[in-house]
Amino acid sequence: MHPKEKSTEREKIFIKWLEEIMTDATELYLVGDIFDYWFEYKKVVPRGFTRTLGKISELTDHGIPVHFFTGNHDVWVFDYLPSETGIILHREPYITTISGKKFLIAHGDGLGPGEGYYKMMKRIFTSKTLQWFYARLHPNFTIAFAHRWSKNSRYAKGISVDFLGEDKEILIQYAKKRQVEEHFDYFIFGHRHIPLDFKLDESTRLIYLGDWIINFTYAIFDGENLELRKFS
Repeated sequence: MHPKEKSTEREKIFIKWLEEIMTDATELYLVGDIFDYWFEYKKVVPRGFTRTLGKISELTDHGIPVHFFTGNHDVWVFDYLPSETGIILHREPYITTISGKKFLIAHGDGLGPGEGYYKMMKRIFTSKTLQWFYARLHPNFTIAFAHRWSKNSRYAKGISVDFLGEDKEILIQYAKKRQVEEHFDYFIFGHRHIPLDFKLDESTRLIYLGDWIINFTYAIFDGENLELRKFS
């Protein structure tokens, strides 16, 4: 199957899931890398994603808050998505309390120790000056370049890296440090693209949400319990 057809197939599965949760969801958190690449020019946005954008708009029109976290693939969200679809945009870890449980929710890129090279690149990508210069380039060039870069990186590294162990997982180290500063019941992250429910201590769990390329996993919190599920 052609890559574009695979992408469309995955998008339709994602849309089906959004349609199913619309009946009883009170809030939705999309924790980054929803798009493989996204850059908003002042008058131009990337081609495609119409089903996803339309369904997200439908959720917000129904009064369901949709929290959108920028990931390392879609860091260049500016004002179009919030104004057009009604999403609540987050660029930093978000702390909230739901039914008496305290959550820290984030995409997860650049958090924790190490990753010096990536953190440097992220500072470059989020530079207002460099974003201005990048926007001066024609979209036909920038989007094609970004897709090639993303494709080569994905083929070289794979979709995700297997669980590295408690001592080597950077986000686990980050969560442990934050837990010393203040108590959280749940840490929720994307970024790692593996489904994981990890017990930090007797009262705290860390969740890697997985991905919608291979695993099709998500987490649901019913007010009492949080469960990592697979959509089929």
